[in-house]
Amino acid sequence: MAVVFHIPGYLRAFTGGAARVEFAASPATVGEALGLLWSAHPGVRDRMLTEQGEVRPHVNVFVGDESIRFSGGLATPLPGACEISIVPAVSGG
Repeated sequence: MAVVFHIPGYLRAFTGGAARVEFAASPATVGEALGLLWSAHPGVRDRMLTEQGEVRPHVNVFVGDESIRFSGGLATPLPGACEISIVPAVSGG
């Protein structure tokens, strides 16, 4: 199985310009999947996590169309093959 990451524009400088990064692996959790991404592209980690190891408030992570904020955070279990989207928060008034 595979895990696919959809990378937003502001992080593509750290993935060699790639908008899509795929790993032929079956990580059990979002945290394990992100570990694969961060091993291959270390600059992404610091832009996603706080110093305490939590996802930054302005970064949203989705497995399919489900936000990990409501499904267990980094411990969110993953199906065998999945797509993970990293989405910057948008706000305004």
